[in-house]
Amino acid sequence: MNAHCLPGEVVDFPPRQLQVDEIARALQEDIIFGRLAPGARLVEDQLMARFCATRHFTRQALNELERLGIAVREKNKGVSVRVLKPSEVRQIYEVRELLQRQAVLRIPLPAPAALIAALEDLHRKYLHFLAERDFGAVHECNDAFHMTMISACDNDYLVESIKHYMRLSLPVRSTKTVDIEHARKSTNEHYMMIQALKGTDSWALAQLSVDHLQSAKNDYLRDREGEGVVPTPIACRDAGS
Repeated sequence: MNAHCLPGEVVDFPPRQLQVDEIARALQEDIIFGRLAPGARLVEDQLMARFCATRHFTRQALNELERLGIAVREKNKGVSVRVLKPSEVRQIYEVRELLQRQAVLRIPLPAPAALIAALEDLHRKYLHFLAERDFGAVHECNDAFHMTMISACDNDYLVESIKHYMRLSLPVRSTKTVDIEHARKSTNEHYMMIQALKGTDSWALAQLSVDHLQSAKNDYLRDREGEGVVPTPIACRDAGS
């Protein structure tokens, strides 16, 4: 109790001021769930009022979103949620696919039991959160699944590069966040990856991992271009095949 309060007196304390990382995380969730659409302006004064935050904290949170690549600052326009053109989406995913394939090919097979156990646990949690329709937790669980697997490549610079391009692709991936059929398809593909990690075919695992990226990308491009997108062809396993 406040030392200046009388017994039984009700005191309205000011709301706790959110920290920079909390503001940035809340805005990321708004983007993930479509509450902030691509191109939406992020006005400092409005955010200060919403989060009961100082201008310094609000500006730092916006700087963090810029650093992550999911917001952009334009002269005389301020900060807004990043809009990805189809050409940018293709380029981002081209790099994601190259990095992802290389990382997965570096994972020793059969994978260590600890890695399998961690992925199976995340898979169970994904299914639980999907059944509960807790899409925020589904999104987090999905990212945790992929980063746990990728981290087994034992190359920190490769892992950080993949994280960066995952963040850049957030406007694409977010369109599928609350898509039940997409989530169910992902669970099947996660299961197949786990089974492949128990085997010895690195190329099959790498292809599964790359194919897993295609659905969100192709749907995003189809929606914005009004035409079908030719699926990414399955790569040959070696030059002689």
